[in-house]
Amino acid sequence: MSEIQVHATGLASQYIAQVTGDLERNVKEQERIGAEIEALQEQLGALQHDHSVLVSMHEALGGANAAGEADPTAAPTVPRQATVEPRQSKPKTAAATSAKTTESKKSAAKAPSAKASSAKAPKTDTKPTLVNLIRSHLEQQSEPRSAAEVSAALTQAHPDRGVKTTVVRTTLEGLVAKSQAQRTKQGASVLYTAAAASESGAAEPQQEAVAG
Repeated sequence: MSEIQVHATGLASQYIAQVTGDLERNVKEQERIGAEIEALQEQLGALQHDHSVLVSMHEALGGANAAGEADPTAAPTVPRQATVEPRQSKPKTAAATSAKTTESKKSAAKAPSAKASSAKAPKTDTKPTLVNLIRSHLEQQSEPRSAAEVSAALTQAHPDRGVKTTVVRTTLEGLVAKSQAQRTKQGASVLYTAAAASESGAAEPQQEAVAG
């Protein structure tokens, strides 16, 4: 029991010392803040006194009339600034109009070139397509032809087109699918012939009906 009492007494003394320290710090903080408040109040009183003195001096010197006279002198500055802005805006509008005219001239100058290019375009369209060339070539042949033979004949007749055998074979298969050509096999080789006029004519209405 004596040890417990000694331990409790030690804790109580520690708490008392801590609380005493907190009280001292609190009192010092109050004194510091009170001193700052007194200094601020003194400054506020001095400013209020100066304000009253300045107001009385302003009234004694006729500050109200001076202020009224100062307004007309300051007022004309606003219209002057307003008149300057339109003068500066006029060159901008003139520059904008000149820029628009130059752009319109450029567009007008480009227009003939566009018309010339559009006029030249139909000349390129007059060339027959590869499908038409292959179909007409098959129609002119009396015997079946392979894709390589058709490609060689078209390359010889049209060296500027750069006809390839793979493209010719794909085109021939497309004509066979449209019933515009016939495909036959002789051993390992595949030969193509033009379809008869009656068969092709009968196939085209069927395709139109399906498309419709």
